[in-house]
Amino acid sequence: MRIAVVFDTPWSGWTSAQHWEQLKKEVLTWDDREPDMEYQIADALHKAGHEVHLVGIHDDMQELATALAVVKPELVFNGAESFHEAADLDYLFAGMIEAEGYHYTGSPPLALLVTRNKAMSKKVLAYHGIPVPAFATWRPGEKPPKATDLRFPLIVKPLSTDASAGIAQASVVTDVPLLAERVAFVHERFGQPAIAEEFIDGRELYVSIVGNGDKLQILPITEMIFDRRRTKPEERIATQYAKWDESYRDRKGIKNVFARPISRAARSRIEEICRTAYRALWLRDYARLDVRLTDSGEVWFIEANANPFLSWGHDVANAAEKAGMDYPEFINRITREAMARHE
Repeated sequence: MRIAVVFDTPWSGWTSAQHWEQLKKEVLTWDDREPDMEYQIADALHKAGHEVHLVGIHDDMQELATALAVVKPELVFNGAESFHEAADLDYLFAGMIEAEGYHYTGSPPLALLVTRNKAMSKKVLAYHGIPVPAFATWRPGEKPPKATDLRFPLIVKPLSTDASAGIAQASVVTDVPLLAERVAFVHERFGQPAIAEEFIDGRELYVSIVGNGDKLQILPITEMIFDRRRTKPEERIATQYAKWDESYRDRKGIKNVFARPISRAARSRIEEICRTAYRALWLRDYARLDVRLTDSGEVWFIEANANPFLSWGHDVANAAEKAGMDYPEFINRITREAMARHE
């Protein structure tokens, strides 16, 4: 197929040929530095025999429509993660590609918007009977009341960020004054509403799914584990440092591994919840869902990522490899799912 790999880029005005030169450099030095995700995707598609065009967009969305009109792709692989360095604007790429009438991979604009809004997605899932933590939200400038029906401890987050942005040990609060302080921090630091939800103590599980309709494949579950000898109880949450800072992870003994044994009943419940959530949120082709499993076997849905990181060596691609798909096969599986859906 003729495939356009679309992505956000810090380089303005680069042609597909210039991006291919950059791709070759990054692939050659892979052992020293991981290539950008879009280059990994393009490399995998190229090795599979596709005609691949790289379309990087810096700050002008009209350039996307112009480039696609020249390439005339049979499929657009949407690898965009942000626009103007704002992750919550990633839906603009899907919207533009859809408006121009091209087939593309991944979730539609509505799913990207709803899943990024933690309160809205929880309301949708609660309607479908999926257990979600009780929560409350406050717009910038609003303050929490002096009394709340929510049960402490609570975890306070920006309403619409991903990758654990804004989550730190101080995000877990135990009383109203600390709640008000953290909500004010979120408003000031991120300029968006804050959400506080009841903190669920349990195992942090990541469930990756590939497919559409009734043909959903749940990939092997990943778990974030903490070395109890090197971490305090309050440190055992998926903060931004715990997810992304390799030196911190090494120091604290934090690893993402394939999940330790899960009871048959709990696994069945996890799969049932994730299948329902995937369809209720209008996710497509692939996604990653985050759940908590308590010591008593309860499964709580935390959030969905409609646009997860697809690079080799990270959770979703690792889960696909565990399921028998090497990286090129995984990326090509996504293209097949998208094409089958359009057909």
